[in-house]
Amino acid sequence: MNGKMKKEDLLKDPDFKKLVAQKDSISWMLTVMELVLYFGFIGLIAFSKPFLGMKISGAITVGIPIAVGTIVLSWVLTGVYIWWANSRYDDMVQKIKDKVGG
Repeated sequence: MNGKMKKEDLLKDPDFKKLVAQKDSISWMLTVMELVLYFGFIGLIAFSKPFLGMKISGAITVGIPIAVGTIVLSWVLTGVYIWWANSRYDDMVQKIKDKVGG
């Protein structure tokens, strides 16, 4: 193609469709995982206070490592998205840009 691809052509392009499908797939998957993690923790706080309040050692209760784990797992999910974007998404976007001429 000489220079620019029309918007209609870009929307029909198989590489563009693949890019959108993969981005939507990973975004939804990670979003659902984060929501389950977060609301699961909130649910524990709401419905299982005695469990979260059980002492492990000294002043440390079961709730503290679960809360820290929730935060760390959120970072891990963010890292998964960053890894995916850097290793797959950016290459796919560049391929589309090369086709479009941008």
